[in-house]
Amino acid sequence: MSAVLSPAPRRPIRELPDELVSQIAAGEVVERPASVVRELVDNALDSGATQVTVRLLAGGVRLICVEDDGCGIAREELPLALRRHATSKIASLADLESVGTMGFRGEALAAIASVSELHLLSRTAGQASAFLLDSSSGELRPAARATGTTVEVKELFFSTPARRKFLKTDATELAHCVEAVRRHALARPDVGFTVWHEGKLCEQWRPGTPDQRLADVLGDDFLAESVAIDATIGPVRISGRAGIPDAARSRADWQFAYVNGRYVRDKVITHAARSAYEDLLHGHRQPVYALHLQVDPARVDVNVHPTKIEVRFRDSREVHQAVRRAVEVALSAPRAGNAAVPAVAAPVSASMPAWRQPAIPFVPQVGERVTDLAALWSRPDSDVAGGVGVPPATRPTNDESPVGRVAEGTPTWPADPTPGQWPLGRAIAQLQGIYILAENAQGLVVVDMHAAHERIVYERLKTQMDAQEIRSQPLLIPATFPATPAEVDTAEANQATLELLGLQVTPFTPKTLAVRAVPTTLAQGDPVELARSVLAELAQHDASSVVERARNELLATMACHGAVRANRRLTLDEMNALLRQMEETERSDQCNHGRPTWRQLTVRELDALFLRGR
Repeated sequence: MSAVLSPAPRRPIRELPDELVSQIAAGEVVERPASVVRELVDNALDSGATQVTVRLLAGGVRLICVEDDGCGIAREELPLALRRHATSKIASLADLESVGTMGFRGEALAAIASVSELHLLSRTAGQASAFLLDSSSGELRPAARATGTTVEVKELFFSTPARRKFLKTDATELAHCVEAVRRHALARPDVGFTVWHEGKLCEQWRPGTPDQRLADVLGDDFLAESVAIDATIGPVRISGRAGIPDAARSRADWQFAYVNGRYVRDKVITHAARSAYEDLLHGHRQPVYALHLQVDPARVDVNVHPTKIEVRFRDSREVHQAVRRAVEVALSAPRAGNAAVPAVAAPVSASMPAWRQPAIPFVPQVGERVTDLAALWSRPDSDVAGGVGVPPATRPTNDESPVGRVAEGTPTWPADPTPGQWPLGRAIAQLQGIYILAENAQGLVVVDMHAAHERIVYERLKTQMDAQEIRSQPLLIPATFPATPAEVDTAEANQATLELLGLQVTPFTPKTLAVRAVPTTLAQGDPVELARSVLAELAQHDASSVVERARNELLATMACHGAVRANRRLTLDEMNALLRQMEETERSDQCNHGRPTWRQLTVRELDALFLRGR
């Protein structure tokens, strides 16, 4: 039997000693050596530094020294710099509501000094010499240094041994410190950063262009496997780079988001970026990106947490939509279409949908029999397979329509096209009824014909269904389930949205919901599980994004069933038609499930397989 704890004796209310108050506050700001590095580098950047050097011993536990060539601190201001809530960056509430600097709370130096031995050495351009301040004794004496500031932090947490026990190994703490500097380096390519540990150079990033800094920090592969973003949507400007789906990782460790130059971890930005990859990533792969958001400081609250790593937007919906749209547009262009192609022969109408616009010479226009791929539909008499997007005049009239024959009146392919005429090349064969082999200027292209056709159909369905509702099917017996108060409130508040999704969810009792209708395409699924997942999405995210996601999932199912199947024999004209549509269809590099639709084998790679030239 456990002992009953007796209540603690009552203590009188009294003020805490200043030293204890400082150490409590330090616990919010200083979690580990990397926290100190982040705060000190923030101050260095605010001072206008062009070069920041970080020196560490024992992963930052024994020593953290940050040197900069900024404007420095005047002699008479040095003692004030170590006091709590003393800062040069804000002076009023109006300043706090439109912060434009990295630091502003005036807590960092005071918090660090309360749990370490801190020395502050600084010199301004107008002083004859630098001055060194010892935080322990308060002694201020002249010292030698060029213009700028050096902050030296020794024996972190020496006064709070319990906190020191929670630190990890020196190697782990060093990795966190380097990561903190790396995040700053990605935001400020105009500033040079150097990290030393135990007298050895760990990392060095020289000033350069944004792309050069990305290559230096994340590697040349990231630059090669990403697309540039530069868009202004409403009051938000988004720039940076987003990795292509092939560059996705198993962990979300290469996701960098910045708001007005400050690295942040924000659910709105993370969800917006992830949603832009919904139809492109396979399984649970995580995208990689470095996104920089420029927003009016008055529309962002950075005073959310002492570490300043969290922000709150005045209108999170406009930020979410801007980020998602910017990333989607950057990823939508098919990489196969990036190569130079001949000029378009026919005029392009601005009001014409992208998939109906002419492509290149010798390619049948969409709406004609080959490019509409009417012969590729599995079931010509099916609404899902053949009836969506195929003009009646071009649909096969019966099951005897020859798959391997080109319809009358179809433009023919050039007798001997140049290999580099089309980015995905010209079809030369079909392999095992699954893959299309094509020759282009680089070598051999291998296309998964089902995956490629599935993406083409899916994108076309999305375009055509934008103004239509999803059909629903009433359930003979409503499916009831116990619901939480939050689920009941969400269902009652989003009846119109649920109807757009083909769902009818109504209260059955105060603690029970009833599913009375489901989308026709998902009639064979679990209605309760479907309703719960949609209600959970509606509770967390904007209703319009939930509707779009749900509709896209239904269309993806339709596209998968409507796309050409394996072991379907295609003519060269039909293969070429599929290749040409891939070149002009958005996101055609991946199927709806995130798998790649094509791969390139260069002549050099083929030569290596046969040891040519060795």
